[in-house]
Amino acid sequence: MFTSEPEKRLYMKNAKNWKRHIIQQLKCRDRAQKTLFQDVIDSYVNLLERCTHTAFMTKGFLSATRPLMLPSSKDSLSFLKKSTGELAYRVVELHQEIKIKEVLLDKQHARFSEMQNGLKEVQIERDRLQACVEEVQERNYLLKSEYDSLLECYQHTEAVYRKEKLYGSELLEDMICWKQQAAAHMNSHNERRVRAREACLHRELEVAANKKLSIVNVPHSVSLPSLLSSPSSESGERVERSPGRLFRSASATSPRVLGSIKSLFNKKRRGYSVCSLEEDLYTPLGLCLAARVPDKAIYSLDAHELGINAVRFSPRTNLLATGGTDRVIKLWDIKAGVLHNRGTLDGSNEGITSIEFDSTGSRILAASYDKSALFWRLDDCVPKFTLTGHSRKVTAARFKCHLKQVVTGSADRTVKIWDLQQAACVQTIEVLSYCSDMVCSEYYIISGHYDRKIRFWDSRAASCTQEVPLQGKVTSLDISPNHRELLSCSRDESLQLVDMRMSNIRMAFRAEGFKCGSDSTKAIFSPDGCYLAAGSADGAVYVWNVSTGKLETRLPDMHRCSVNAVAWSVSGEYVVSVDKSRRAILWSDI
Repeated sequence: MFTSEPEKRLYMKNAKNWKRHIIQQLKCRDRAQKTLFQDVIDSYVNLLERCTHTAFMTKGFLSATRPLMLPSSKDSLSFLKKSTGELAYRVVELHQEIKIKEVLLDKQHARFSEMQNGLKEVQIERDRLQACVEEVQERNYLLKSEYDSLLECYQHTEAVYRKEKLYGSELLEDMICWKQQAAAHMNSHNERRVRAREACLHRELEVAANKKLSIVNVPHSVSLPSLLSSPSSESGERVERSPGRLFRSASATSPRVLGSIKSLFNKKRRGYSVCSLEEDLYTPLGLCLAARVPDKAIYSLDAHELGINAVRFSPRTNLLATGGTDRVIKLWDIKAGVLHNRGTLDGSNEGITSIEFDSTGSRILAASYDKSALFWRLDDCVPKFTLTGHSRKVTAARFKCHLKQVVTGSADRTVKIWDLQQAACVQTIEVLSYCSDMVCSEYYIISGHYDRKIRFWDSRAASCTQEVPLQGKVTSLDISPNHRELLSCSRDESLQLVDMRMSNIRMAFRAEGFKCGSDSTKAIFSPDGCYLAAGSADGAVYVWNVSTGKLETRLPDMHRCSVNAVAWSVSGEYVVSVDKSRRAILWSDI
Protein backbone atom coordinates (compact mmCIF):
# COMPACT_ATOMS: atom_id res chain seq x y z
CA MET A 1 0.00 0.00 0.00
CA PHE A 2 2.80 2.42 0.87
CA THR A 3 5.65 2.63 -1.59
CA SER A 4 8.14 4.04 0.84
CA GLU A 5 8.75 4.55 4.49
CA PRO A 6 8.43 8.41 4.37
CA GLU A 7 4.94 8.12 2.92
CA LYS A 8 3.96 5.80 5.66
CA ARG A 9 5.27 8.21 8.32
CA LEU A 10 3.45 11.10 6.66
CA TYR A 11 0.22 9.09 6.63
CA MET A 12 0.58 8.21 10.29
CA LYS A 13 1.33 11.80 11.14
CA ASN A 14 -1.77 12.99 9.26
CA ALA A 15 -3.90 10.34 10.97
CA LYS A 16 -2.69 11.50 14.33
CA ASN A 17 -3.32 15.12 13.38
CA TRP A 18 -6.98 14.62 12.41
CA LYS A 19 -7.62 12.53 15.45
CA ARG A 20 -6.05 15.17 17.64
CA HIS A 21 -8.10 17.81 15.85
CA ILE A 22 -11.37 15.87 16.48
CA ILE A 23 -10.48 15.45 20.13
CA GLN A 24 -9.79 19.19 20.45
CA GLN A 25 -13.09 20.02 18.77
CA LEU A 26 -14.96 17.67 21.11
CA LYS A 27 -13.27 19.19 24.13
CA CYS A 28 -14.12 22.70 22.95
CA ARG A 29 -17.78 21.70 22.39
CA ASP A 30 -17.83 20.01 25.77
CA ARG A 31 -16.46 23.13 27.46
CA ALA A 32 -18.89 25.38 25.61
CA GLN A 33 -21.94 23.22 26.37
CA LYS A 34 -20.81 22.56 29.90
CA THR A 35 -20.42 26.27 30.49
CA LEU A 36 -23.89 27.01 29.15
CA PHE A 37 -25.58 24.15 31.07
CA GLN A 38 -23.41 24.13 34.14
CA ASP A 39 -26.26 25.30 36.36
CA VAL A 40 -28.57 22.58 35.01
CA ILE A 41 -25.90 19.92 35.44
CA ASP A 42 -25.16 21.00 38.98
CA SER A 43 -28.88 20.98 39.83
CA TYR A 44 -29.27 17.55 38.23
CA VAL A 45 -26.28 16.17 40.13
CA ASN A 46 -27.69 17.53 43.39
CA LEU A 47 -31.05 16.02 42.54
CA LEU A 48 -29.46 12.60 41.90
CA GLU A 49 -27.56 12.80 45.14
CA ARG A 50 -30.72 13.63 47.02
CA CYS A 51 -32.59 10.86 45.30
CA THR A 52 -29.82 8.36 46.10
CA HIS A 53 -29.67 9.54 49.67
CA THR A 54 -33.47 9.33 50.00
CA ALA A 55 -33.55 5.88 48.48
CA PHE A 56 -30.81 4.69 50.79
CA MET A 57 -32.59 6.05 53.84
CA THR A 58 -35.89 4.59 52.70
CA LYS A 59 -34.32 1.18 52.12
CA GLY A 60 -32.68 1.19 55.52
CA PHE A 61 -35.86 2.34 57.16
CA LEU A 62 -37.90 -0.33 55.41
CA SER A 63 -35.42 -3.09 56.27
CA ALA A 64 -35.38 -2.06 59.93
CA THR A 65 -39.11 -1.68 60.30
CA ARG A 66 -40.36 -4.19 57.77
CA PRO A 67 -41.95 -6.50 60.40
CA LEU A 68 -43.62 -3.59 62.08
CA MET A 69 -44.79 -1.73 58.97
CA LEU A 70 -46.18 -4.42 56.88
CA PRO A 71 -49.66 -3.18 57.44
CA SER A 72 -48.60 0.42 56.28
CA SER A 73 -46.78 -0.47 53.06
CA LYS A 74 -49.42 1.41 51.15
CA ASP A 75 -48.55 4.60 53.02
CA SER A 76 -44.87 4.24 52.22
CA LEU A 77 -45.73 3.59 48.63
CA SER A 78 -47.80 6.73 48.44
CA PHE A 79 -44.98 8.65 50.11
CA LEU A 80 -42.56 7.38 47.52
CA LYS A 81 -44.92 8.32 44.72
CA LYS A 82 -45.35 11.71 46.18
CA SER A 83 -41.57 12.21 46.48
CA THR A 84 -41.08 10.96 42.93
CA GLY A 85 -43.75 13.36 41.68
CA GLU A 86 -42.05 16.27 43.34
CA LEU A 87 -38.78 15.24 41.79
CA ALA A 88 -40.42 14.94 38.37
CA TYR A 89 -42.01 18.37 38.80
CA ARG A 90 -38.60 19.71 39.71
CA VAL A 91 -37.16 18.15 36.56
CA VAL A 92 -39.88 19.79 34.46
CA GLU A 93 -39.11 23.17 35.99
CA LEU A 94 -35.45 22.67 35.27
CA HIS A 95 -36.25 21.81 31.65
CA GLN A 96 -38.28 25.02 31.35
CA GLU A 97 -35.39 27.03 32.77
CA ILE A 98 -33.10 25.33 30.29
CA LYS A 99 -35.43 26.38 27.41
CA ILE A 100 -35.55 29.96 28.69
CA LYS A 101 -31.78 30.06 28.92
CA GLU A 102 -31.51 28.59 25.43
CA VAL A 103 -33.72 31.41 24.10
CA LEU A 104 -31.61 33.93 25.97
CA LEU A 105 -28.49 32.30 24.59
CA ASP A 106 -29.89 32.55 21.04
CA LYS A 107 -30.54 36.26 21.56
CA GLN A 108 -27.05 36.73 22.87
CA HIS A 109 -25.69 34.85 19.86
CA ALA A 110 -27.66 37.12 17.53
CA ARG A 111 -26.47 40.19 19.39
CA PHE A 112 -22.94 38.85 19.29
CA SER A 113 -23.26 38.40 15.52
CA GLU A 114 -24.53 41.95 15.15
CA MET A 115 -21.65 43.25 17.26
CA GLN A 116 -19.21 41.27 15.15
CA ASN A 117 -20.71 42.80 11.99
CA GLY A 118 -20.52 46.26 13.58
CA LEU A 119 -16.94 45.58 14.60
CA LYS A 120 -16.11 44.65 11.03
CA GLU A 121 -17.66 47.89 9.80
CA VAL A 122 -15.76 49.85 12.44
CA GLN A 123 -12.58 48.05 11.42
CA ILE A 124 -13.23 48.99 7.80
CA GLU A 125 -13.85 52.63 8.81
CA ARG A 126 -10.71 52.56 10.93
CA ASP A 127 -8.70 51.29 7.98
CA ARG A 128 -10.17 54.06 5.82
CA LEU A 129 -9.37 56.74 8.41
CA GLN A 130 -5.91 55.30 8.83
CA ALA A 131 -5.40 55.64 5.09
CA CYS A 132 -6.68 59.24 5.27
CA VAL A 133 -4.29 59.95 8.15
CA GLU A 134 -1.39 58.57 6.19
CA GLU A 135 -2.42 60.66 3.18
CA VAL A 136 -2.72 63.81 5.33
CA GLN A 137 0.65 63.09 6.94
CA GLU A 138 2.19 62.75 3.52
CA ARG A 139 0.61 66.03 2.42
CA ASN A 140 1.78 67.70 5.64
CA TYR A 141 5.26 66.46 4.95
CA LEU A 142 5.12 67.93 1.46
CA LEU A 143 3.74 71.20 2.82
CA LYS A 144 6.45 71.26 5.49
CA SER A 145 9.08 70.78 2.81
CA GLU A 146 7.51 73.55 0.73
CA TYR A 147 7.28 75.81 3.82
CA ASP A 148 10.94 75.19 4.64
CA SER A 149 11.94 76.05 1.09
CA LEU A 150 9.76 79.20 1.14
CA LEU A 151 11.16 80.18 4.53
CA GLU A 152 14.68 79.77 3.24
CA CYS A 153 13.78 81.82 0.16
CA TYR A 154 12.13 84.46 2.37
CA GLN A 155 15.19 84.68 4.61
CA HIS A 156 17.40 85.03 1.57
CA THR A 157 15.07 87.67 0.09
CA GLU A 158 14.93 89.51 3.41
CA ALA A 159 18.72 89.51 3.63
CA VAL A 160 18.89 90.88 0.08
CA TYR A 161 16.21 93.45 0.95
CA ARG A 162 18.08 94.61 4.02
CA LYS A 163 21.26 94.84 2.02
CA GLU A 164 19.51 96.82 -0.73
CA LYS A 165 17.78 99.00 1.84
CA LEU A 166 21.11 99.75 3.48
CA TYR A 167 22.58 100.47 0.06
CA GLY A 168 19.59 102.70 -0.75
CA SER A 169 19.96 104.60 2.53
CA GLU A 170 23.64 105.07 1.80
CA LEU A 171 22.79 106.32 -1.70
CA LEU A 172 20.16 108.62 -0.21
CA GLU A 173 22.64 109.98 2.31
CA ASP A 174 25.19 110.49 -0.47
CA MET A 175 22.54 112.19 -2.61
CA ILE A 176 21.51 114.43 0.29
CA CYS A 177 25.16 115.24 0.93
CA TRP A 178 25.69 116.03 -2.75
CA LYS A 179 22.58 118.20 -2.80
CA GLN A 180 23.75 120.01 0.31
CA GLN A 181 27.11 120.59 -1.30
CA ALA A 182 25.42 121.75 -4.50
CA ALA A 183 23.13 124.03 -2.50
CA ALA A 184 26.09 125.40 -0.56
CA HIS A 185 27.94 125.96 -3.84
CA MET A 186 24.90 127.64 -5.36
CA ASN A 187 24.41 129.77 -2.24
CA SER A 188 28.05 130.84 -2.25
CA HIS A 189 27.77 131.60 -5.98
CA ASN A 190 24.61 133.64 -5.37
CA GLU A 191 26.29 135.47 -2.49
CA ARG A 192 29.25 136.30 -4.72
CA ARG A 193 26.91 137.57 -7.40
CA VAL A 194 24.98 139.65 -4.87
CA ARG A 195 28.18 141.07 -3.41
CA ALA A 196 29.45 141.83 -6.92
CA ARG A 197 26.20 143.58 -7.83
CA GLU A 198 26.24 145.49 -4.55
CA ALA A 199 29.85 146.55 -5.17
CA CYS A 200 28.99 147.57 -8.73
CA LEU A 201 26.00 149.50 -7.45
CA HIS A 202 28.12 151.25 -4.83
CA ARG A 203 30.68 152.21 -7.48
CA GLU A 204 27.97 153.56 -9.73
CA LEU A 205 26.47 155.51 -6.85
CA GLU A 206 29.89 156.93 -5.92
CA VAL A 207 30.57 157.91 -9.54
CA ALA A 208 27.14 159.49 -9.82
CA ALA A 209 27.62 161.35 -6.52
CA ASN A 210 31.08 162.67 -7.44
CA LYS A 211 30.23 163.67 -10.97
CA LYS A 212 29.46 167.35 -11.56
CA LEU A 213 26.14 168.33 -13.05
CA SER A 214 26.11 170.57 -16.14
CA ILE A 215 22.95 172.58 -16.24
CA VAL A 216 22.18 174.48 -19.48
CA ASN A 217 19.49 176.88 -20.66
CA VAL A 218 17.66 175.46 -23.58
CA PRO A 219 16.02 178.01 -25.93
CA HIS A 220 12.35 177.53 -26.48
CA SER A 221 12.91 177.20 -30.20
CA VAL A 222 15.54 174.50 -29.85
CA SER A 223 14.57 170.95 -29.05
CA LEU A 224 16.53 168.84 -26.66
CA PRO A 225 17.84 166.37 -29.24
CA SER A 226 19.10 169.13 -31.48
CA LEU A 227 20.85 170.74 -28.57
CA LEU A 228 22.53 167.50 -27.68
CA SER A 229 23.65 166.97 -31.24
CA SER A 230 24.80 170.54 -32.03
CA PRO A 231 28.55 171.15 -32.54
CA SER A 232 28.53 174.21 -30.39
CA SER A 233 27.49 172.21 -27.39
CA GLU A 234 30.17 169.63 -28.09
CA SER A 235 32.92 172.29 -28.48
CA GLY A 236 32.08 173.90 -25.18
CA GLU A 237 30.59 177.09 -26.69
CA ARG A 238 28.86 179.25 -24.10
CA VAL A 239 25.08 179.18 -24.35
CA GLU A 240 22.79 181.65 -22.76
CA ARG A 241 20.91 180.46 -19.73
CA SER A 242 17.18 180.36 -19.97
CA PRO A 243 14.55 179.37 -17.44
CA GLY A 244 13.74 176.29 -19.50
CA ARG A 245 13.85 172.58 -18.43
CA LEU A 246 17.00 171.42 -16.74
CA PHE A 247 18.95 168.51 -18.21
CA ARG A 248 21.26 166.39 -16.09
CA SER A 249 24.01 164.68 -17.94
CA ALA A 250 24.56 162.07 -15.21
CA SER A 251 22.35 161.28 -12.25
CA ALA A 252 21.71 158.65 -9.56
CA THR A 253 18.19 158.40 -10.96
CA SER A 254 19.28 157.10 -14.34
CA PRO A 255 17.24 154.11 -15.60
CA ARG A 256 20.18 151.69 -15.35
CA VAL A 257 20.90 152.58 -11.72
CA LEU A 258 17.22 152.46 -10.77
CA GLY A 259 16.93 149.06 -12.40
CA SER A 260 19.90 147.77 -10.38
CA ILE A 261 18.43 149.07 -7.11
CA LYS A 262 15.01 147.64 -7.90
CA SER A 263 16.40 144.24 -8.83
CA LEU A 264 18.46 144.20 -5.62
CA PHE A 265 15.61 145.07 -3.31
CA ASN A 266 13.23 142.69 -5.08
CA LYS A 267 15.38 139.92 -3.55
CA LYS A 268 15.89 139.22 0.12
CA ARG A 269 18.04 136.82 2.07
CA ARG A 270 16.49 133.63 3.44
CA GLY A 271 18.84 131.34 5.32
CA TYR A 272 21.88 130.98 3.10
CA SER A 273 20.16 131.49 -0.22
CA VAL A 274 18.52 134.23 -2.20
CA CYS A 275 14.88 133.82 -3.09
CA SER A 276 12.07 135.92 -4.44
CA LEU A 277 9.50 137.62 -2.31
CA GLU A 278 6.83 135.34 -3.74
CA GLU A 279 8.69 132.26 -2.52
CA ASP A 280 9.23 133.67 0.96
CA LEU A 281 5.75 135.09 1.51
CA TYR A 282 4.40 134.13 4.95
CA THR A 283 1.26 135.64 6.36
CA PRO A 284 1.81 136.81 9.92
CA LEU A 285 -0.04 134.83 12.57
CA GLY A 286 -2.14 136.19 15.38
CA LEU A 287 -0.21 136.80 18.55
CA CYS A 288 -1.36 135.90 22.05
CA LEU A 289 0.68 137.49 24.81
CA ALA A 290 -1.07 135.70 27.69
CA ALA A 291 -3.92 133.20 27.57
CA ARG A 292 -6.69 133.56 30.10
CA VAL A 293 -7.90 130.50 32.02
CA PRO A 294 -11.70 130.23 31.66
CA ASP A 295 -13.78 129.75 34.78
CA LYS A 296 -17.39 129.70 33.56
CA ALA A 297 -19.62 128.82 30.64
CA ILE A 298 -20.99 131.92 28.91
CA TYR A 299 -22.92 130.31 26.04
CA SER A 300 -24.10 126.86 24.93
CA LEU A 301 -26.06 125.49 22.00
CA ASP A 302 -26.72 122.34 19.98
CA ALA A 303 -24.42 123.16 17.09
CA HIS A 304 -25.08 120.11 14.87
CA GLU A 305 -27.78 117.55 14.21
CA LEU A 306 -25.53 114.69 15.40
CA GLY A 307 -22.39 114.34 17.52
CA ILE A 308 -19.50 116.80 17.05
CA ASN A 309 -16.06 115.28 16.44
CA ALA A 310 -13.80 118.28 15.78
CA VAL A 311 -13.49 122.00 16.59
CA ARG A 312 -10.86 124.55 15.57
CA PHE A 313 -10.28 128.33 15.81
CA SER A 314 -8.82 130.37 12.97
CA PRO A 315 -5.19 131.36 13.62
CA ARG A 316 -5.98 135.02 12.85
CA THR A 317 -9.46 135.76 14.21
CA ASN A 318 -12.11 134.38 16.52
CA LEU A 319 -13.70 132.50 13.63
CA LEU A 320 -14.65 128.99 14.79
CA ALA A 321 -15.22 125.80 12.75
CA THR A 322 -16.98 122.67 14.01
CA GLY A 323 -17.34 119.34 12.22
CA GLY A 324 -19.66 116.50 13.11
CA THR A 325 -21.16 113.17 12.23
CA ASP A 326 -23.84 115.02 10.21
CA ARG A 327 -21.24 115.44 7.40
CA VAL A 328 -20.98 119.26 7.46
CA ILE A 329 -18.62 121.90 8.80
CA LYS A 330 -20.23 124.93 10.41
CA LEU A 331 -18.55 128.31 10.82
CA TRP A 332 -19.23 130.55 13.83
CA ASP A 333 -18.35 134.10 14.84
CA ILE A 334 -18.03 135.10 18.48
CA LYS A 335 -19.70 138.44 19.13
CA ALA A 336 -20.46 139.68 22.65
CA GLY A 337 -19.92 136.22 24.07
CA VAL A 338 -22.40 134.54 21.70
CA LEU A 339 -21.79 132.08 18.83
CA HIS A 340 -23.34 133.33 15.57
CA ASN A 341 -23.63 130.96 12.63
CA ARG A 342 -21.69 132.34 9.69
CA GLY A 343 -22.18 129.54 7.19
CA THR A 344 -21.91 125.85 6.35
CA LEU A 345 -19.38 123.92 4.26
CA ASP A 346 -20.86 120.88 2.51
CA GLY A 347 -19.40 118.14 0.35
CA SER A 348 -18.43 115.27 2.62
CA ASN A 349 -20.20 111.94 2.14
CA GLU A 350 -19.68 110.85 5.77
CA GLY A 351 -18.80 112.34 9.15
CA ILE A 352 -15.94 114.79 9.73
CA THR A 353 -13.04 113.55 11.91
CA SER A 354 -10.70 116.58 12.03
CA ILE A 355 -10.49 120.24 10.95
CA GLU A 356 -7.44 122.41 10.15
CA PHE A 357 -7.12 126.09 9.14
CA ASP A 358 -4.14 127.24 7.12
CA SER A 359 -1.93 130.01 8.52
CA THR A 360 -3.84 132.70 6.58
CA GLY A 361 -7.17 131.62 8.05
CA SER A 362 -8.76 131.64 4.58
CA ARG A 363 -8.69 127.93 3.78
CA ILE A 364 -9.94 124.84 5.64
CA LEU A 365 -8.79 121.23 5.37
CA ALA A 366 -10.94 118.43 6.83
CA ALA A 367 -10.62 114.66 7.17
CA SER A 368 -13.63 112.42 6.71
CA TYR A 369 -14.93 108.93 7.36
CA ASP A 370 -15.47 108.55 3.58
CA LYS A 371 -11.71 107.78 3.10
CA SER A 372 -10.93 111.28 1.80
CA ALA A 373 -9.80 114.76 2.78
CA LEU A 374 -11.59 117.89 1.58
CA PHE A 375 -10.27 121.40 0.88
CA TRP A 376 -12.43 124.55 1.03
CA ARG A 377 -11.96 128.26 0.64
CA LEU A 378 -14.01 130.27 3.12
CA ASP A 379 -15.67 132.22 0.34
CA ASP A 380 -17.12 129.04 -1.21
CA CYS A 381 -19.26 126.39 0.53
CA VAL A 382 -18.36 123.76 -2.09
CA PRO A 383 -14.97 122.01 -1.68
CA LYS A 384 -12.38 123.13 -4.19
CA PHE A 385 -11.14 119.54 -4.48
CA THR A 386 -11.27 116.20 -2.67
CA LEU A 387 -8.18 114.12 -1.95
CA THR A 388 -8.99 110.42 -2.36
CA GLY A 389 -6.63 107.44 -2.15
CA HIS A 390 -6.88 105.97 1.34
CA SER A 391 -8.54 102.56 1.81
CA ARG A 392 -10.05 103.34 5.25
CA LYS A 393 -11.27 106.44 7.08
CA VAL A 394 -8.98 109.47 7.22
CA THR A 395 -8.34 110.39 10.86
CA ALA A 396 -6.21 113.54 10.44
CA ALA A 397 -5.37 116.15 7.80
CA ARG A 398 -2.75 118.89 8.26
CA PHE A 399 -1.16 121.67 6.21
CA LYS A 400 2.61 121.54 5.83
CA CYS A 401 4.64 124.62 6.68
CA HIS A 402 4.97 125.99 3.15
CA LEU A 403 1.18 125.65 2.50
CA LYS A 404 1.61 124.03 -0.92
CA GLN A 405 1.29 120.53 0.47
CA VAL A 406 -0.96 118.76 2.96
CA VAL A 407 -0.54 115.53 4.90
CA THR A 408 -3.25 112.99 5.73
CA GLY A 409 -3.19 110.06 8.14
CA SER A 410 -5.56 107.12 7.96
CA ALA A 411 -6.71 103.95 9.68
CA ASP A 412 -5.19 102.04 6.74
CA ARG A 413 -1.74 102.53 8.36
CA THR A 414 -0.47 105.05 5.82
CA VAL A 415 0.40 108.74 5.76
CA LYS A 416 0.08 110.47 2.40
CA ILE A 417 1.60 113.77 1.25
CA TRP A 418 -0.50 115.69 -1.32
CA ASP A 419 0.44 118.50 -3.69
CA LEU A 420 -2.32 121.13 -3.61
CA GLN A 421 -1.45 122.51 -7.03
CA GLN A 422 -1.87 119.07 -8.64
CA ALA A 423 -4.46 117.77 -6.13
CA ALA A 424 -2.56 114.48 -6.24
CA CYS A 425 -0.63 112.25 -3.86
CA VAL A 426 3.11 112.69 -4.25
CA GLN A 427 4.32 110.38 -1.49
CA THR A 428 2.96 107.52 0.66
CA ILE A 429 4.56 106.49 3.95
CA GLU A 430 3.79 103.12 5.56
CA VAL A 431 3.47 103.96 9.28
CA LEU A 432 3.16 100.39 10.69
CA SER A 433 0.00 100.96 12.79
CA TYR A 434 -3.42 102.65 12.90
CA CYS A 435 -2.72 106.40 12.68
CA SER A 436 -4.98 108.27 15.13
CA ASP A 437 -3.55 111.79 14.72
CA MET A 438 -0.54 113.69 13.43
CA VAL A 439 1.11 117.12 13.28
CA CYS A 440 3.71 118.70 11.01
CA SER A 441 6.85 120.60 11.91
CA GLU A 442 9.29 122.22 9.52
CA TYR A 443 11.11 119.02 8.59
CA TYR A 444 9.15 116.24 10.28
CA ILE A 445 5.77 114.57 10.21
CA ILE A 446 4.85 113.31 13.68
CA SER A 447 2.20 110.59 13.95
CA GLY A 448 0.45 108.94 16.91
CA HIS A 449 -0.68 105.31 16.74
CA TYR A 450 -2.78 102.63 18.39
CA ASP A 451 0.35 100.57 19.11
CA ARG A 452 1.20 103.11 21.86
CA LYS A 453 3.97 104.88 19.95
CA ILE A 454 4.70 108.34 18.58
CA ARG A 455 6.80 108.25 15.42
CA PHE A 456 8.88 111.02 13.84
CA TRP A 457 9.10 110.78 10.04
CA ASP A 458 11.57 112.60 7.82
CA SER A 459 9.30 113.68 4.98
CA ARG A 460 12.25 114.08 2.65
CA ALA A 461 13.44 110.48 3.08
CA ALA A 462 10.10 108.87 4.11
CA SER A 463 11.87 107.12 6.98
CA CYS A 464 11.15 106.87 10.68
CA THR A 465 13.87 108.70 12.60
CA GLN A 466 12.56 108.33 16.17
CA GLU A 467 9.98 106.43 18.20
CA VAL A 468 8.61 107.51 21.58
CA PRO A 469 6.75 104.74 23.47
CA LEU A 470 3.71 105.53 25.63
CA GLN A 471 1.55 103.54 28.04
CA GLY A 472 -1.68 103.65 26.03
CA LYS A 473 -3.22 104.23 22.60
CA VAL A 474 -2.45 107.70 21.28
CA THR A 475 -5.69 109.64 20.73
CA SER A 476 -4.33 113.07 19.69
CA LEU A 477 -1.22 115.18 19.11
CA ASP A 478 -0.63 118.94 19.27
CA ILE A 479 2.52 120.99 18.80
CA SER A 480 3.42 124.00 20.96
CA PRO A 481 3.46 127.51 19.45
CA ASN A 482 7.28 127.61 19.62
CA HIS A 483 7.53 124.17 17.95
CA ARG A 484 9.71 122.85 20.78
CA GLU A 485 7.25 120.63 22.62
CA LEU A 486 4.73 118.00 21.56
CA LEU A 487 1.55 117.22 23.49
CA SER A 488 0.01 113.74 23.31
CA CYS A 489 -3.20 112.38 24.82
CA SER A 490 -3.46 108.61 25.35
CA ARG A 491 -5.86 106.01 26.71
CA ASP A 492 -3.83 105.57 29.92
CA GLU A 493 -5.77 108.63 31.18
CA SER A 494 -2.83 111.01 30.93
CA LEU A 495 -1.32 113.77 28.79
CA GLN A 496 2.37 113.55 27.91
CA LEU A 497 4.65 116.48 27.07
CA VAL A 498 7.48 115.45 24.74
CA ASP A 499 10.61 117.55 24.26
CA MET A 500 11.08 117.58 20.49
CA ARG A 501 14.75 118.51 20.78
CA MET A 502 15.52 115.45 22.92
CA SER A 503 12.64 113.23 21.69
CA ASN A 504 11.74 112.09 25.19
CA ILE A 505 8.86 112.60 27.62
CA ARG A 506 9.45 115.63 29.79
CA MET A 507 6.30 115.65 31.92
CA ALA A 508 3.03 113.73 32.42
CA PHE A 509 -0.26 115.39 33.38
CA ARG A 510 -2.98 113.53 35.28
CA ALA A 511 -5.95 114.49 37.40
CA GLU A 512 -8.47 112.73 39.55
CA GLY A 513 -11.57 112.05 37.48
CA PHE A 514 -9.92 112.67 34.11
CA LYS A 515 -10.52 109.87 31.63
CA CYS A 516 -10.34 109.73 27.85
CA GLY A 517 -13.83 109.19 26.52
CA SER A 518 -12.88 107.75 23.13
CA ASP A 519 -10.01 106.81 20.84
CA SER A 520 -10.17 110.30 19.26
CA THR A 521 -10.22 112.58 22.34
CA LYS A 522 -8.31 115.79 21.51
CA ALA A 523 -5.94 117.73 23.80
CA ILE A 524 -4.45 121.14 22.89
CA PHE A 525 -1.99 123.83 23.90
CA SER A 526 -3.15 127.31 24.77
CA PRO A 527 -2.06 129.90 22.15
CA ASP A 528 0.75 131.12 24.44
CA GLY A 529 1.87 127.56 25.24
CA CYS A 530 1.42 128.01 29.01
CA TYR A 531 -1.64 125.78 29.49
CA LEU A 532 -3.06 122.45 28.31
CA ALA A 533 -6.75 121.65 27.86
CA ALA A 534 -8.58 118.36 27.29
CA GLY A 535 -12.10 117.01 27.63
CA SER A 536 -12.97 114.03 29.81
CA ALA A 537 -15.45 111.16 29.73
CA ASP A 538 -17.31 112.69 32.69
CA GLY A 539 -18.26 115.76 30.59
CA ALA A 540 -15.77 118.14 32.23
CA VAL A 541 -12.94 120.18 30.70
CA TYR A 542 -9.58 120.00 32.48
CA VAL A 543 -6.90 122.73 32.23
CA TRP A 544 -3.31 122.18 33.41
CA ASN A 545 -0.43 124.60 33.95
CA VAL A 546 2.58 123.59 31.84
CA SER A 547 5.23 125.14 34.08
CA THR A 548 3.96 123.61 37.35
CA GLY A 549 2.38 120.43 35.98
CA LYS A 550 -0.64 120.94 38.28
CA LEU A 551 -4.31 121.08 37.45
CA GLU A 552 -5.29 124.72 36.99
CA THR A 553 -9.05 124.32 36.82
CA ARG A 554 -11.86 121.89 36.09
CA LEU A 555 -14.93 123.09 34.17
CA PRO A 556 -17.86 120.73 34.95
CA ASP A 557 -21.64 120.37 34.72
CA MET A 558 -22.29 121.60 31.17
CA HIS A 559 -21.80 118.51 28.99
CA ARG A 560 -24.13 115.52 29.30
CA CYS A 561 -21.64 113.02 27.84
CA SER A 562 -17.99 112.60 26.88
CA VAL A 563 -16.16 115.66 25.52
CA ASN A 564 -14.57 114.90 22.13
CA ALA A 565 -12.49 118.01 21.45
CA VAL A 566 -11.59 121.51 22.70
CA ALA A 567 -10.24 124.63 21.00
CA TRP A 568 -8.60 127.79 22.36
CA SER A 569 -9.03 131.10 20.51
CA VAL A 570 -5.93 132.85 19.19
CA SER A 571 -6.68 135.84 21.42
CA GLY A 572 -6.58 133.56 24.47
CA GLU A 573 -10.01 134.78 25.68
CA TYR A 574 -12.26 131.86 24.75
CA VAL A 575 -12.29 128.07 24.96
CA VAL A 576 -14.86 125.96 23.11
CA SER A 577 -15.62 122.32 23.94
CA VAL A 578 -17.80 119.91 21.94
CA ASP A 579 -19.25 116.50 22.79
CA LYS A 580 -20.95 113.45 21.33
CA SER A 581 -24.43 114.81 22.02
CA ARG A 582 -23.98 117.70 19.46
CA ARG A 583 -23.52 120.35 22.19
CA ALA A 584 -20.93 123.13 22.00
CA ILE A 585 -19.99 125.18 25.09
CA LEU A 586 -18.24 128.58 25.02
CA TRP A 587 -16.05 129.18 28.12
CA SER A 588 -14.35 132.37 29.27
CA ASP A 589 -13.45 134.40 32.36
CA ILE A 590 -15.10 137.56 31.05
